[in-house]
Parts: sequence; C-alpha cells; structure tokens
Amino acid sequence: MSFGTDFIVSAVCAAALTAALCMLCARPLLGILQQEGYSGCALLRHLYGKGNMQRKRLSLLALSLALLTALFALCFSFLPMPYPNLVALAPHVGLYALYIVSERKYALKVPLSPTPRLLRLAVCSAVLCAGVGTGMAFGLAALSVWANVFWLYLLRFVPFALMPLLLPLLLCAANGVMKGYEIPHGKRFVRRAARALSASGCKKVGITGSFGKTSVKHYAAAILGGKFRVQMTPASYNTPLGIARAVNGGLDCDIFLAEMGARRRGDIAELCDLVRPTVGVVTGVCPQHLETFGSLDAIRAEKGVLAARTERAVLGASAADMSGANDLIEGRDFAAEEVELRTDGTSFTLRLEGKSARVEVPLLGRHAAEDVALAAALCRILGMEFEEIVAAVPSLKPVPHRLESLGGGRVHILDDSYNSNPEGARDAIEVLRLFGGKRAVVTPGLVELGELEERANGELGALLAGLDLVVLVGQTRVRCVSNGYLSAGGDAEKLVVVPTLREAQRAISERLSEGDAVLFLNDLPDKYL
Repeated sequence: MSFGTDFIVSAVCAAALTAALCMLCARPLLGILQQEGYSGCALLRHLYGKGNMQRKRLSLLALSLALLTALFALCFSFLPMPYPNLVALAPHVGLYALYIVSERKYALKVPLSPTPRLLRLAVCSAVLCAGVGTGMAFGLAALSVWANVFWLYLLRFVPFALMPLLLPLLLCAANGVMKGYEIPHGKRFVRRAARALSASGCKKVGITGSFGKTSVKHYAAAILGGKFRVQMTPASYNTPLGIARAVNGGLDCDIFLAEMGARRRGDIAELCDLVRPTVGVVTGVCPQHLETFGSLDAIRAEKGVLAARTERAVLGASAADMSGANDLIEGRDFAAEEVELRTDGTSFTLRLEGKSARVEVPLLGRHAAEDVALAAALCRILGMEFEEIVAAVPSLKPVPHRLESLGGGRVHILDDSYNSNPEGARDAIEVLRLFGGKRAVVTPGLVELGELEERANGELGALLAGLDLVVLVGQTRVRCVSNGYLSAGGDAEKLVVVPTLREAQRAISERLSEGDAVLFLNDLPDKYL
C-alpha cells in the first residue's frame, strides 16, 4: 500500500469518472433548481419533502453502487493494485446508465434551458464533485495505510457510492459559490435594462395580479398593435432578470408592456424601480402564492404597490377596492356583461366609459371576457378609441395553455395547464360541462395556497362530481381532491389516480372516444410532483 503515481492517477481518474456520471444524473435536479430561480433551499425542500420519489431513487442507486463496488473489489482482489479498484468501478457505469434511462419516465415537463448561468453552474458542480471524490479516495487510502489494513485500501472506491446522496448538497454548494458571481452579474444586467427604459420615450405599462396577467398582456398588445408599435415581455417573463432580458434584446416601441410577478413582499417595488411604469393594471387578487405571502391582505398590499406607483391604474373586480393610485378606472367604468359561453368562443357586452357594444371572441371561459374588458380599459387609457377597440377584439387569439381549445383530433382537448388558482379552475370546469359526449378532467390539484390549500383542493374535487371521468395525477394533493370529489357524491368508479402525466394520457386514450372532451387543468411544474 503506497501513494505512488499509479495510486494518484487512478484516484483522480476515478473521481473524474464519478463526477461525470453524477452530472449526467443531475439533469432533473438542475431542472428543479432552475425552475426555483436557483434557490438551493427550495431544491432541498422539494427533494426532502414527504414522499419524494426522486430522493428514494437516488438512495436506491447509492445502495446498489455500494454493494456492487465492494463485491467487484473483493472478487478481483487477486489482481495487482490498482486493478481491483478500477474493476470495481465497472458497476458504476452500468448502474448510472440504468438510472439515467429509468429517469426518462419522469422527464422534466418544463425543459431544462441551457442558459450560460446553468452551464457555469454545471461546470462548478462537476469540479466540486471531482474534488469530493478525490478526497474520499485519498482519505480512505490514508486511513488504510495508517491502520495497516489492506481491505480498507481494497475498498477505497466504495465511498463513491455516496455521491448520488451528496449530489443535491453539492449542487447547492456550487450554486452558493456561483452566486458570488451571478448576483453582481445579474444586477449589472438589470441596471443596463433600467437605463434603456429610462432613456426610451415609450409609455411603460406594468401588469400584475394573482391571475390573468399574461392573458391581459397578450390581448392588450394585440389590440394596441393596430395603432401603435408595441413590445411586451415574452411568455411569462415577469421577474427583474426576465424583463431585463426582454429589454436588453432591443427596445424600439411606442408602448412597452411589462408583466410583473410577485412571490414575496417587495417584488413589485423592485420591478417598478426597473420599469418605472406610468400606467398599471391589477387584474385581480386571490389566495395564489398565499404560502409565501402569509395572508390575502399581504397579497393585496403587494399588488397595490403598482397602483400606488403609477399615474393611472386599471383594477379588476377583485382589486377594485385598492387605494393609493392617483387616477383609477374602477370596476363601474368598464365591464364584461351578459356573458354567453359556448364551446367555440364567448360573446358578451363590452361596456367602457358609458359606451357599450356586443362582441364575440374565439376565447373560452367567463374569465376570458373579464380579461378582454381589462385589456380594453387599458387600451382606452393609452389612446385608442372605443370603436377601434371593439373592431380589434374579435381577432384576438387564445394564449397558449390558458383554456386553449386544441382541435383536430377525435377528442376535444381543453388545455388549461398553466392555471393554478381556484377561480380559473371553476371557470374551466364550467366550460367543460358545455361539451357533449363524455367529459373528463386531468388534474394534479392546486398549489401555493398555503393554509387554504387543503380546503381549496377539496372544493375542486367537489366541482368535479358529475363528470364522466376524473384522473388525478401525482402523490401530493390528490388525496384532498379525491376526498372532496367522493364527499360531493362523485362516483368512485369514475375516479382514477396515476403517478405521472404520461399514464394519465394513457388512461384518457383508453376511456374516451370521438366527440368526447377532456380538460387538462393545471399541469404542475416538476417541483411540485
């Protein structure tokens, strides 16, 4: 037993191999970390939450590695050193490969985005994994030399089996190290966007609320686009970095629409400091994100910051009692009235500043009419005439995954997978009941409702009673939904519980036929499953 060249080379190579294999397995964890805004604490809460299957699979991988590494080392102990140690690493390649293949069944629904930040984090994590692995190899070898015990030296790569268990901690450690660079870099990126917005002569609009932000933004952009050059934050970019990315990509417009999200107190103020909007929209307030705000009053106060920081504000019905804005268009000044729901669209009377007109839109749900009315009120503030707004409304298009009808197949598919609030769920189920044939819903339940989550999921279950098929997905909130469904008189034979969305789709395909309809309600991000 010695620390010669052979030992050093084998230890470093073994550590590098283990680090590479670990990083190949880290894709799901990196995806969760990215979805959580690179919060290491959030990743650990997800992974060590009750019943998390990913943690259990990593534990099984670690146990299998330990047993087979020891077995191979002992079986090939007749070979000269360091060959028994190197042979003992063979199971690592096979087991890690098997793990990676099996993980495809639990593939991320939100694809991993290979951003520069993620790549920097992956490199840092790989270096850290290799360093820890090298330390393990040298540590156990040093102990074997000190104790003069050959079998310790023989099994010096067995501790590598701990790497799957240490991987989440090492990712969080690397993430913490990288924040020393990422935070100042992000602040410079945001300051650059703030300077561009300040220098631009465009009108800046902030749009926030517990629901409907993206839809109102899209509808307003479409209506305004007939008269002005409009730029909006893409998709659901509603954080400082997201807005900065949209601005730094180029800002050349008459009107800039910035979606503003908030999960904690102070988020809206930070976004207002960046955008400096003169007009604001608060779509509405509900218990969404109650788990991070603590109370509905705190949510209302946070959303109200936008109204207080703008010269004019449009407030949705559930936000109409906010105070602090200088010039409010309140619920009585605009509305969607006499709403008529159909399976191919919605018609309603749009009332705005004393004028009214009957309009039809190829959008589904009662909330769609309310969102269009909000967008119309905003467009009126920004300089459009009532007649111009009414002319543009019928050409509005559905926003992807917001109660979007996906036609072309034998089964009518309603994609409301982005929704995760009680009000939107109620509206979506109301639309589903308009369809003929069998009516089915696929849902994992509602999240981020804090202390109200159990009750809200029970109420959601009660709303599903009477449907022809209810498919619940996951392991976390389905119990509350199931109990609510059965308590409301739901038929247990029409209730199916499956672990993954893929199995839910299989259950739907086996039970539905041409002319039936299915609602995909709230496809939860990976961090909740």
